[in-house]
Amino acid sequence: MTSTAAASGSDSRRLLPGRQNSHQMDRINGNGQKSATQASTFSDGADEFDDDALIASEALSCRTGGFERNAGPGNLGMFGSLKFVVLKSKLNLLIPCGFVAIVVKDMTGNNGWVFPLTLLGIIPLAERLGFATEQLAFFTGPTVGGLLNATFGNATELIISIHALRSGKLRVVQQSLLGSILSNLLLVLGCAFFSGGVTCGKTEQNFSKSEAVVSSGLLLMAVLGLLPPTVLHYTHSEVHSGKSGLALSRFSSCVMLVAYACYIYFELTTSRRREESNEGRGENVGDADNIEAPDISKWEAISWLAILTIWISVLSDYLVNAIDGASQAWNIPVAFISVILLPIVGNAAEHASAVMFAMKDKLDLSLGVAIGSSTQMSMFGIPFCVVIGWMMGQPMDLNFHLFETASLLMTVLVVAFLLQDGTSNCLKGLMLFLCYLIVAASFYVHSDQDPDGNNPAQN
Repeated sequence: MTSTAAASGSDSRRLLPGRQNSHQMDRINGNGQKSATQASTFSDGADEFDDDALIASEALSCRTGGFERNAGPGNLGMFGSLKFVVLKSKLNLLIPCGFVAIVVKDMTGNNGWVFPLTLLGIIPLAERLGFATEQLAFFTGPTVGGLLNATFGNATELIISIHALRSGKLRVVQQSLLGSILSNLLLVLGCAFFSGGVTCGKTEQNFSKSEAVVSSGLLLMAVLGLLPPTVLHYTHSEVHSGKSGLALSRFSSCVMLVAYACYIYFELTTSRRREESNEGRGENVGDADNIEAPDISKWEAISWLAILTIWISVLSDYLVNAIDGASQAWNIPVAFISVILLPIVGNAAEHASAVMFAMKDKLDLSLGVAIGSSTQMSMFGIPFCVVIGWMMGQPMDLNFHLFETASLLMTVLVVAFLLQDGTSNCLKGLMLFLCYLIVAASFYVHSDQDPDGNNPAQN
């Protein structure tokens, strides 16, 4: 792969809201992929080779919690890629839980066990799906790579939502998408701020204020998209009762998708211009060490994307069908399961990633994981599900009910207020974490009702 191609692939992944790859963490650890230029330098002097031999060949990946080795470009073969994809992450120890869940469902039908087992079984698959997407992005231009990442960035949550839509569980769809946003904004960001403030030895950590402001604006736009359908319904001011709100939701969803596409395009173009400007001024001299190479080939990445997506889809069907049974077996509200427990599936690896970045004083990357993922879910995930529901004939809308919409609005306002000065500390992190505990407790005692406030709904 040429340097240009490698840089293009890196651009598309770096611009992905909410996803950071293990190669970025490797470079932070000082163990990044060496370029061909540097490799030739090694052969010129034994001293340089000996110095670099002191560096471990494997780097700790914050996404996987294990050690990963960059194999470099080339075709490893399906067996080689199998070893790399399956054996290079400690999270993959949870993969057998998915098979156990299927056996338990077929033999006993005990949803109280099926739900947690499928939940655990999907967690490593979600992380590996992100890895396969990153590998495929090496072989595309920045635009296609950005689209790939926008599509697969929260693929696990979207797959679960589509299965819930097919089952008519519209409230599960709404609440799980909402829960993903809340957990990223409060739990993930709070843990990152707190961990960074405690371990970095600084009173305050700094991050890009301008990027935080843009992300906050997009989150507020998403809240604006949810508010009118909710207010229309609860004020009984629809022109056509039950129809105007749905039509407005579908229109607003299309507008939000266009806005998100414009945001992705803006980020891609501005980053490209910035790097071209830096190259013109000679600021990228010496960046050859940061050139990345894929670990698996293009067709291997495509194959793993297909395999992982299919397996996640199979387990998601078991997961969605087990929600009501698990709620009854555990005596836990469906709302709590949807808002608090389901988001763990797609975000567990990212949670660890954001904390690790913050502990290494790379707070902009932590914000890219937490705020970026929330932006992607609110501006892409939610309207995408509305459009898919429209195609399925399901009345999926943006009326998330008063309690959920108010929770989201207050969360976005709190986070936007804390981000406005471009600094973080452990106190801000603790505040966000405690806010998440309040929200979680609220949904535990919340009786999910229909829009008119009657008859608790199970869907």
